[in-house]
Amino acid sequence: MDHIIDGVLRFQRDVYPNREALFQELSLAQTPTMMFIGCSDSRVVPELLTQQGPGELFVVRNAGNIVPPYSPQPGGVTASIEYAIAVLGIPDIVICGHSNCGAMTAIQKGAERLESLPAVARWLHYADVARDAVALEYPGASEKDYLDALVHENVLVQLDNMLTHPTVAKALEAKQLRVHGWVYDMSSGTVETYDANAHAFVPIGSAPFASATPGKTQLP
Repeated sequence: MDHIIDGVLRFQRDVYPNREALFQELSLAQTPTMMFIGCSDSRVVPELLTQQGPGELFVVRNAGNIVPPYSPQPGGVTASIEYAIAVLGIPDIVICGHSNCGAMTAIQKGAERLESLPAVARWLHYADVARDAVALEYPGASEKDYLDALVHENVLVQLDNMLTHPTVAKALEAKQLRVHGWVYDMSSGTVETYDANAHAFVPIGSAPFASATPGKTQLP
């Protein structure tokens, strides 16, 4: 813990004074341009990956970059999505999976891997559709290929879940929102994005503007 405290002290001493005007402005309001829904994995740092600074990303992180389907029952992810769209007016939402994901590995290994983690097991049921799709499409696949397919499929399933949220559906219909599905490969630093037109993941930046938004929705 000492090195964490040292980091805070360095921030107060070296970083804050050099960017005091920015932090004073941010203390009054936030105007992020993207919502990033990613995994809690400590190796995935949204601001580093996207090269964005304070106030530029609205971030939600959890095990497996999960978005539960909409339910009237309150939930942290649901509340964050609603706030991002209805209050902050964020025009782009990214769901980002990543290579060697521990949550997806736990699903791959089976229920016995989660016997001592009942809360995690219940949470990961939101990825059951991805698990079943990959098992059907990739019978006999190697562990590596299966895990890679599961990471990608889970992003698509969570995108589908997000479309069940009324605020998302309303913003998409009004062409005020785009949604994106990314997969980050930690070993190479590369990112793939889902292209709804091509029905495939493509290298980010390889198409003029690849988006997972249904119906080729574009912002004005």
